[in-house]
Amino acid sequence: HDEIGSNLGRTPPGSNFTNSQSNTVNALLPAQINPPISHCRYCIVFSILLIEEMDAKTMRAIQYKRYGGGAASLQDVKIQIPKPKKNEVLVKIESSSINPVDWKLQKGMLRPFLPFKFPFTPVTDIAGEVVEIGPQVTAFKVGNKVVCKLNFFKGGGLAEYAVVSEKETVLRPDEVSPSDAAGLPIAGLTALQSLKSIGTKFDGTGKAANILVTAASGGVGSYAVQLAELGGHHVTATCGARNIDLVRSLGADEVLDYNTPEGQSLKNSSGKQYDYIINCTTGVSWSVLKPNLSKNGVVMDIAPNISNMLAFIWGIFTFSKKKLKIVVLSLGKDDLQFLVGLVREGKLKTIIDSKYPFDNAQDAWSKSVDGHATGKIIIEM
Repeated sequence: HDEIGSNLGRTPPGSNFTNSQSNTVNALLPAQINPPISHCRYCIVFSILLIEEMDAKTMRAIQYKRYGGGAASLQDVKIQIPKPKKNEVLVKIESSSINPVDWKLQKGMLRPFLPFKFPFTPVTDIAGEVVEIGPQVTAFKVGNKVVCKLNFFKGGGLAEYAVVSEKETVLRPDEVSPSDAAGLPIAGLTALQSLKSIGTKFDGTGKAANILVTAASGGVGSYAVQLAELGGHHVTATCGARNIDLVRSLGADEVLDYNTPEGQSLKNSSGKQYDYIINCTTGVSWSVLKPNLSKNGVVMDIAPNISNMLAFIWGIFTFSKKKLKIVVLSLGKDDLQFLVGLVREGKLKTIIDSKYPFDNAQDAWSKSVDGHATGKIIIEM
């Protein structure tokens, strides 16, 4: 009894428990407890250490448990930190980027196929640091800064940590910030692959074309304008009046206010038709796009509405020289590395509408749902 009593308030042998933590335990116990039962202090110490150990293996995540509900249905929860499989890396997330597809899934765009199950942690575009690697990972090591596109079907980007396939991860140089990198995967890759599919070269060897980019101040559009200019094309773009100067600074040769008659009809000042249209908005139908195409013109549609979906299907079974094609994004690890390189060289920049701390993720979600963001919406951890 005397021995136990003499150790009251001290750090238990073999423990990492600090004296200040031990004092906290003392304060929790009634002062009248006498030495014969004072070993209860050690029970409490052990319990607290166990809780701390368990807490060290959990992380914060933003999830929703059903379709619909918008930002109000997002919940800040504690879940287990995932363990990387043999070909995966565990990334401590520094920045995440919200894309319209994230909240469209929540609204039930692909119901009942996606999400596969609830609760679901949304968002796929992240940048961060590798903190653990699977046993068969060879391209990365702990401490590497990376940018990743998470599996579309699994999500996981609105959290403190995420596991990512080695194939969906590229190195991020110090010159590229986490926020700039997080904007790249879906929006940047969609813009790049749309332009590559029409034969755009980015080394000065390609053939120049007359191109229109709609919704050019949005996430995809802002990248598309820069990449089209880099590819040597003549670029006309549409956006709201408040963003005309911005879009022009990105490389557009002519910018149309979509609220004007010219903007709504997509007519440029020269009256020349477009060889290609990169359509980044659901608000423009095939009936408006088609008359603005040259004889063999093509629309690359990244956000097809019902009218444009029907036009795509109709085009498959007809011999019309004017075509509408729907852009289907592939990961393209080499493409993502190419984009990161352009950002590093100062040839491409991520336009950021706003940044939100993780605590305000619901506000960021609402901002994206409301629309009209100029560039990307970023969440910083």
